Amino acid sequence: MKSLCVYCGSRSGDNARFTLAARRIGQEAARRGWRIVYGGGKLGLMGVTAGAARDAGGAVFGVIPDFLVDLEGVLEGVDHKVVKTMHERKMLMFEESDAILTLPGGIGTLEELIETLSWARLALHGKPIVVLNLDGFWTPLQSLFEHIVEKEFAAPELLSDVIFVDSVDDVFSLLARKTLEEVV
Repeated sequence: MKSLCVYCGSRSGDNARFTLAARRIGQEAARRGWRIVYGGGKLGLMGVTAGAARDAGGAVFGVIPDFLVDLEGVLEGVDHKVVKTMHERKMLMFEESDAILTLPGGIGTLEELIETLSWARLALHGKPIVVLNLDGFWTPLQSLFEHIVEKEFAAPELLSDVIFVDSVDDVFSLLARKTLEEVV
């Protein structure tokens, strides 16, 4: 494992634990030598995660559409690429990553997760998709996925294509285990 794509909010949300988790994700990724690939902005959980990785000496690669540069700013001191569209952003983030991690966020975060999960369901990739369900933030989404499977609009494998975990420690132990499984 070399690169971890992080989907998360351009806002910090209403729970200080979200910010603490974002910071720990960045620091731990840097400690492990994993590059953070993220949406390129300096605001919210995105900026916290990338900034923490940068400050801990880790590699960071941001991808931001040109129309968001003035709105979200670009985090200084990290590699980044300015692209034209949101679609280009998502594709480049995906291509540059070995695994996907979703932290709390808004509609953009949800859209990124769903698109990546859709690609997995279509067998376009086998990258691990992990959702940090900190303080139950993503529990309604997890329940929706179960409902979709129960109503037979998706195969039961949907529930194993995305892995919900409750803590930062769980994120890294799961991804380390997945990396080890690939080697063996």
